[in-house]
Amino acid sequence: MTIASRLKEEKYLVAALAAAAIAYLLEHTVLEMGRGVALLAAAALVATIVLASIRVAHHAELLAVMVGDPYGTMILTLSALAVEVIILAIMMTGESSPTLVRDTIYSALMLDINGILGLAALLGGLKHGEQPYNDNSGKTYGVMILTAMGISMIVPEFVPRDKWHYYSAFTIVAMIALYGLFLRMQVGQHSYFFSYSYPRSERNKESHREHDTEESAAVSIVTILAGVVIIGLLAEFMSAFMAEGLRDSGAPIAVTAVVVAAISAAPEILTALRAALRNRMQATVNIAMGASLSTVILTVPVMEAIALYTGQPFIMAMTPVQTVMVTITLIAAAINLNDGETNAIEGMTHFVLFSAFVMLTALGL
Repeated sequence: MTIASRLKEEKYLVAALAAAAIAYLLEHTVLEMGRGVALLAAAALVATIVLASIRVAHHAELLAVMVGDPYGTMILTLSALAVEVIILAIMMTGESSPTLVRDTIYSALMLDINGILGLAALLGGLKHGEQPYNDNSGKTYGVMILTAMGISMIVPEFVPRDKWHYYSAFTIVAMIALYGLFLRMQVGQHSYFFSYSYPRSERNKESHREHDTEESAAVSIVTILAGVVIIGLLAEFMSAFMAEGLRDSGAPIAVTAVVVAAISAAPEILTALRAALRNRMQATVNIAMGASLSTVILTVPVMEAIALYTGQPFIMAMTPVQTVMVTITLIAAAINLNDGETNAIEGMTHFVLFSAFVMLTALGL
């Protein structure tokens, strides 16, 4: 493939790079034009970041096809997580809310489990009826998410302010230890927990469809890295424009967190929905639950390390409303993902919880 055709294929990333250059040149001008213009500029950059992240996810999908499950979904979730961590790290260097990290992780959990998994199970159930998957994956993801959320976002409510750095260091070690063991399970002797053997006819048809590509692993890796760098540049300007646009606007503080979570989840939504509509619910469960776990278990140690380095703690303890929503979500997921089959009713329960999350966020709760 020639360079011209390659650039044409990656037109979204090229446009994103051009947008970053324009934002760099016009940053001060936009900020001086008032909140309205700054908010429009932030919205344009959010849309550009989503398009760029979709291309990153596309190449992550190509790599995922090459290596197969469970490595495949791990690549997808880690690529999305990289985007989220970079945006968070950049936004935390500016004037941001001390609850941004907490609210973003909470929003990501609601989006991944209730939004992505709920909508995928609902639509997939309406089309295919009951959709099978390996129930070991749902149980493993569920208990890991519950443990990680409890340690990092519930227990901190009871830690004295003058002891925060000790518990922060413990949290970093605990999250790394949890993820290290989980990773060993996922790619080692328990890898079968996260895969499902579909009927031969479906497997052959899917294999033919997925392998119908000329993309090489090297090109995909380079494109992913370039995309993440471009997204980081865009995030820096988006952060400045959004902070100015929302200043004194009365908008809920959590809006920024929801935007960050939605940006990282956008490619996963498309991938999970496609998998569910193709009656491949295992991939959907891996993406939705795996993204939730990765968001908690990897974002927390990175951001806690930044807190220790800067000496400024973040507020990680969830509010009572957030704690209740997370508890209900994880209980519902434990019940729904216990039998190895999803259906439209189970999907609807999670999607209603997602709707409740949207309503509570709009009310500033």
